[in-house]
Amino acid sequence: MPSSDVGVGGDVDAESTRLTSLSPKLEKIIIDTDPGIDDSMAILMAFQTPELDVLGLTTIFGNVTTKNATRNALLLCEIAGRPSLPVAEGSPEPLKGGEPRVADFVHGSDGLGNLSLAPPKGQKSKSSAVEFLIEEVSKYPGEVSILALGPLTNLALAVKSDSSFASKVKKIVILGGAFFALGNVNPAAEANIYGDPEAADVLFTCGANIAVVGINITTQVKLTDEDLTELRESSGRHAQFICDICKFYRDWHVKSDGVYGVFLHDPVSFVALVKPDLFTYKKGVVRVETQGISVGHTLMDQGLKNWNSNNPWLGYSPISVAWTVDVDKVRLYIKKLLMQQ
Repeated sequence: MPSSDVGVGGDVDAESTRLTSLSPKLEKIIIDTDPGIDDSMAILMAFQTPELDVLGLTTIFGNVTTKNATRNALLLCEIAGRPSLPVAEGSPEPLKGGEPRVADFVHGSDGLGNLSLAPPKGQKSKSSAVEFLIEEVSKYPGEVSILALGPLTNLALAVKSDSSFASKVKKIVILGGAFFALGNVNPAAEANIYGDPEAADVLFTCGANIAVVGINITTQVKLTDEDLTELRESSGRHAQFICDICKFYRDWHVKSDGVYGVFLHDPVSFVALVKPDLFTYKKGVVRVETQGISVGHTLMDQGLKNWNSNNPWLGYSPISVAWTVDVDKVRLYIKKLLMQQ
């Protein structure tokens, strides 16, 4: 007769196997980012979300230069206790070349509210952002989602470099555009798309599974001055840091928009990745204007008409455009993550 030890051991092994098979599979993500104050909030929220496996950060110009975006990404990894996470540096310029547009007037010269933090101890990855994106998506085909929080240069270059990239990526959630609404750079364009309109048009027409969240959605969700005070008084792990960097950002909102608080562009886009049920979407082909006074304008064919002649929207796969947002639930979810210990 077998000993009870053998029997118990077998049961434990079987139970362990059962629990492993029942445990939820982590969602693999890469964040392509130009941190940036609201980028920093979204990145720290991702690190606070146990259901996610953040494979790495890739950097791009926008809120800061690409070099400074890399520095800030490394700093955020250290602040979050993730110093070994790969940070791959991206393109220093848009697809057409030239000096990138940098919004230091919104985020401060350092991109982090002019806190003048000490340089990070870590080093950027030896792989470029494009190499890292292609390598990871190829390693886990159909499993990697990308949260794109800045101009889309790196992703467009990945599409151009690897013809299978668009079909292998699981999903790309993009913060960008202003759909049937005014932009924030000028009446026609939103900043991320304006930063590299050619790249945005390449990505929107590449055939990948794409959801785009425009500022017509993200400007509906904000933290008020009262919310920021509540956050500062909380015991959230990163609450003090977030409030410190938000001071510059908040003061800019008062001057620019008359808003006493901060819009949550990047955090809202993060929520669209992890809780898409808090949004509704419409599908359509989106093209981006690349010349003239409306450079960076995003326009979707809503499918309301059968066109009688060819036009630049025909023949491309539709993407999902965020149409409505549950403002209260998204705001509460963001506050919950930001106040998490």
